[in-house]
Amino acid sequence: MTLLIFGLLLWVVAHLFKRVAPAGRLALTNRLGEGSKGVFALMILLSVVLMVIGYRGADGAVYWGRSPMLTGINNLLVLLGFYFFAASGAKTRVTQYTRHPQLIGFSLWAVAHLLVNGDVPSFVLFGGLLLWALAEMAIISKADGPYSPPHPPPVKKEITAVVVSVVLFTVVAGIHALLGYNPFGA
Repeated sequence: MTLLIFGLLLWVVAHLFKRVAPAGRLALTNRLGEGSKGVFALMILLSVVLMVIGYRGADGAVYWGRSPMLTGINNLLVLLGFYFFAASGAKTRVTQYTRHPQLIGFSLWAVAHLLVNGDVPSFVLFGGLLLWALAEMAIISKADGPYSPPHPPPVKKEITAVVVSVVLFTVVAGIHALLGYNPFGA
């Protein structure tokens, strides 16, 4: 569990550093130039590795497991989360209503995983990542002030976001299946 918690904390620090400590981020950028981006990319990569290793090795109480209904809801939420993430890059219509489509997509992904993983390591990992995403949205909204939505996008961008979401969902479901986690069965 220690590696899991350390990885989660590293993820939070790497992502919140520029918002919580802008002077520190500026000093690092002044010292390292563009190399500071590499430092944060390595921190994030290391945090993911630590979270995966820590999660796979963690034990804890189990309060609920997967059921066909929760698995179906999980898959719908993950697909919707992927859409929000893709919508951010394509600047689809959903960006007319929210400034945080990537973080909303990430939050949906975390909630989906909490639904089907009712054990303590999952509470730490997915619950911690959900809390980070919600905090990040609040911090960004407070810092940036009122939201000014982009111009309405062409329909082609909506189609692109939907196709990317379905393809990404299929690839991720295939990876889960290869790792021994059937994303469609209870």
